[in-house]
Amino acid sequence: MSQDWNTRTKLVHEGTRRSQYGEMAEAMFLTQGFVYPSAEAAEARFDALGEDEFIYARYGNPTTRMFEDRMASIEGTEDAFACASGMAAINGALCALVKAGDHVVAARQMFGSCLKVLEFLQGFGVEVTLVDGVDLAQWQAAMRPNTKVCFFESVSNPGLEVIDIAGVAKIAHAGGAMVLVDNAFASPIFSRAAELGADIIVYSSTKHIDGGGRVLGGVVCASRDFIRGPLETYVKHTGGAMSPFHAWVMLSGLQTLDLRVRAQASNAAGVASAIAGHDNLVRTIYPGLVTHPQHALAIEQMGAGGTMVALEFRGGKEAAFRFLNALKIILISNNLGDARSIATHPATTTHSSMSAEKRAEVGVTDGLVRISMGIEDGADLVADIRQALDAA
Repeated sequence: MSQDWNTRTKLVHEGTRRSQYGEMAEAMFLTQGFVYPSAEAAEARFDALGEDEFIYARYGNPTTRMFEDRMASIEGTEDAFACASGMAAINGALCALVKAGDHVVAARQMFGSCLKVLEFLQGFGVEVTLVDGVDLAQWQAAMRPNTKVCFFESVSNPGLEVIDIAGVAKIAHAGGAMVLVDNAFASPIFSRAAELGADIIVYSSTKHIDGGGRVLGGVVCASRDFIRGPLETYVKHTGGAMSPFHAWVMLSGLQTLDLRVRAQASNAAGVASAIAGHDNLVRTIYPGLVTHPQHALAIEQMGAGGTMVALEFRGGKEAAFRFLNALKIILISNNLGDARSIATHPATTTHSSMSAEKRAEVGVTDGLVRISMGIEDGADLVADIRQALDAA
């Protein structure tokens, strides 16, 4: 890796593997298998895989490896492994870390599917304790001798609580546990997770990294021992590897990631400032606002407020729906991190499988709307949201 390069240069060039043709763009090796010159060569490759050798796309592929190398470089970890989706990455990382009888401490403020994976683990004999992620005293109190992992989203989905990575890491490491951070909302551009003590950083590369709403993907960034040891063993045998085509799309997305994410964050900050205090809102939630409970931590940890804004409406679901239906530029969908701005009503979509009581525990009210800011003109987005707020 070229550690002396800055992020934007790495996003364009790091990890490139060119064939004998000297192609400019990254080559897409859309193949599931590889040919060996002899039976002896096949035996040797299966016995000890070389740095630039491959045997099956579920185990690795040149295009996928380019994406992994580039992600590890910008995240500041030794290695990375690309998965079929963000949830495949979360599931793979957790299952590679724990077994029956082990204990996981996790923040309760998380995406519904992350909580569901923890439920599955409990069914296999793993103990799970959920805590208020912003309260370090609760992390400390939950630790046990058999705690193996502390797991949380650095910025929670959808309530935008900011978790103290360094604070949790200090507690976890003192107890012999590893720190697993879902960093999707922060994005790799605003990530300091490895520097702050996270052992394993996971992204849904569907968000921000692709940036065009085209394909699914996920990636786990960590030490080489973990990536090429328990994680690779688990993922390659359970089938959660990334498609080479999807890796090729992600490589294209990485080239403009820094430009897009910074534009999105600028739009988010502008919108949040413009609408804070609107009569139809209980609150405007954005880590970049000084009114956010973890504002100082967000700026220290990420250097920016991020690309996401959440609004809580006084009129509950009815007001939220009126707002959503009045939007003209911002689209109603359940993804995030795209170049297009997207609005979501979590209680009826991404968190609808949770009971009302569980949603209340994680702050998902009927009046909550999550907005992922895109790269459209900032003034147009402010105008669109203002007119929709008036309609609400």
